[in-house]
Amino acid sequence: MTEQRFDSWATGDAYELYMGRWSRLVADEFVAWLGCGSGLRWLDVGCGTGALTATVAARCRPRMVMGLERSTGFVVSAREAAPARASFVVADARSLPLGDAVFDAVVSGLVLNFLPSPDAAVAEAARVVRPGGLVAAYVWDYAEGMAFLRRFWDAAIVVDPAAAALDEGRRFPVCRPDPLHALWTKAGLVDVVVVPIDVSTVFADFADLWEPFLAGQGPAPGYVAALAPSGRDRLRDTLRATVPTRPDGSIPLTARAWAIRGRRPALAVT
Repeated sequence: MTEQRFDSWATGDAYELYMGRWSRLVADEFVAWLGCGSGLRWLDVGCGTGALTATVAARCRPRMVMGLERSTGFVVSAREAAPARASFVVADARSLPLGDAVFDAVVSGLVLNFLPSPDAAVAEAARVVRPGGLVAAYVWDYAEGMAFLRRFWDAAIVVDPAAAALDEGRRFPVCRPDPLHALWTKAGLVDVVVVPIDVSTVFADFADLWEPFLAGQGPAPGYVAALAPSGRDRLRDTLRATVPTRPDGSIPLTARAWAIRGRRPALAVT
């Protein structure tokens, strides 16, 4: 098994069931935290199914917002529910097909850790934003704060110690405050701030938690898909035994993301 094999994201429906419902909650908190005014030009890098793009359109009354995504399947899903003033482009975050200083704000949600060169992506974001413009992003806290994934990998390692090599908390060290801050400062951005965003992830029952792991898309579901049926059953039963369950069967957990923002330095007045 290879790490890269499990990082595929291709279809919007599977993503929505597994992660999209929670990513929308974080997107709303993130955009509120940015506190941007109306009439700006926005770029959403790695827009996925368009959750963050839609939130910007709803909350910020932008002049325009462009979503950029390398997965054609995700772009199809995003276009189907596209808000007004939004457009979508298939492209790579590490080499944006855009001119310099085009946007007022460049944002990204839950993407940086999946890029082979996140520093290149942040540098590109800094290039296409205007002087004084905003570059901001958020990623899951896989190591500690993303509870349903943390419990999943802890259970997987009990059943299969080799699963430790695939644990997203281990694989994605960039998803912590200090590495994120270093990425932004390396790109020449200033006034850099990192904050946690916590949202509630309440699952209706264990099936609501477990079944998205069977879709085969993303690191943890990809790992489940590669297991033999007996191994999958052992993992399911181990996970079931570890999650907190209310009398009505619901499972109350929380998810933490780390959000970061900075600005391209303004032009010096001469």
